[in-house]
Amino acid sequence: MEEEVELTLAELCQACRMPAEQVFDLVDEGVVEPVGRDPSSWRFRGISVRRVRCVQRLERDLGVNVAGAALALELLEELERLRNRLHRLEG
Repeated sequence: MEEEVELTLAELCQACRMPAEQVFDLVDEGVVEPVGRDPSSWRFRGISVRRVRCVQRLERDLGVNVAGAALALELLEELERLRNRLHRLEG
């Protein structure tokens, strides 16, 4: 379901309670990848909300900067993919 949803920049900001400037930083770090040429036409996949919220938790709870949170998120997602693969192989 979250893959089917598309959000504007304003909708993503509202859903994550985050100013656009912080979303720009997340785009720069590759945490979220908008479709569109400029911020006024950007569209984000629904999974972006989950990714942004995870980064927010890492920043808040662990004091990780944006670049570190982006790396941690990448590693967490890889771990999830590997666990899913292992589960399929065992099943």
